[in-house]
Amino acid sequence: MTNTFLRHPLRALACGALAAWVATATHAQGPEAYPDKPVTLVVPTTAAGGTDTIARLIGEALGKTLKQTFIVDNRPGANGILGIDLAARGTPDGYRLLFTYAAAMVVNPSLYKKLPYDPVKDFAPVAQVGRGGNLLLVRQDLPVKTLKEFIAYAKARPDKLSYCSWGNGSGGHLAMESLKKQAGLSMMHVPYKGSGPCVQDLMGGQVDAAFADISSTVEIVRAGRLKALAYSGPARIPMLPDVPTMTEAGYPFTNYSWYGLLAPAKTPPAIVKRLNEAVNQVLKDPAVVQRMRELNFTDLPQNTPEQFAATIQKDMHDWGALVKDIGLTLE
Repeated sequence: MTNTFLRHPLRALACGALAAWVATATHAQGPEAYPDKPVTLVVPTTAAGGTDTIARLIGEALGKTLKQTFIVDNRPGANGILGIDLAARGTPDGYRLLFTYAAAMVVNPSLYKKLPYDPVKDFAPVAQVGRGGNLLLVRQDLPVKTLKEFIAYAKARPDKLSYCSWGNGSGGHLAMESLKKQAGLSMMHVPYKGSGPCVQDLMGGQVDAAFADISSTVEIVRAGRLKALAYSGPARIPMLPDVPTMTEAGYPFTNYSWYGLLAPAKTPPAIVKRLNEAVNQVLKDPAVVQRMRELNFTDLPQNTPEQFAATIQKDMHDWGALVKDIGLTLE
């Protein structure tokens, strides 16, 4: 039987071109072509805070590495729940990711009786980004210079001092509640939607104290606009060598916070792997390392998705124990 395509070369050529186009389109849709369009990073905080600052730095660097635009989408509210829920419901194709701070992922499960998402089942951990503690800050005109002086001052004024945090159940909230329990303090908590507004009001004197991230506050302390009394990490930070750790100051409390990139569950492993490798590559870039140092991050661990998942599980356990010890629950 004679092949009719041989009698119609133009038809054969057209069909061949169509087949090639279909093959190319199919290939472009696969993980190996990722990313071939802009990627959104959902950040569950307000702009200008530590999480937002790091997210924009990493997003810009990832854009250069992966030759695609990374867009930051700030979705603050409900202690990070609104933004995390939005990211969890994203299509698992790698184009809407979550860039979050630790407490929003690992503390909320112990604080809330019911969440609209499961932080373990609904996400695929991609990479941890940085690690560090928080500074205990007080307004500049508060007449104290050390943590012990602050404790004595607050004890002499029960319910007269206030402190802010970036939300009920946030790392800043829990850290101060732990200190209050150790020292026998009674202070009013003022929750905000992000660390940026909290720090601004602390500088303005609307509140008296706060635990806040180092990335957005060290320069403020250096400029003399706030006083740093202690650091919650296990060792002093080079940027503020005169600020003792909480343990050195007489009130043992050590916790690390981190930032991290996660994808919706069922995102293809090849995309998760590509993103993980890109993040680890970015964290070796001298320009990024320098900027992270300027933002006061001295610990930039390189890790696999599996290692990051193990960190999340451990921190959920450790923070859960603290929440139970404090006796804090939220609706």
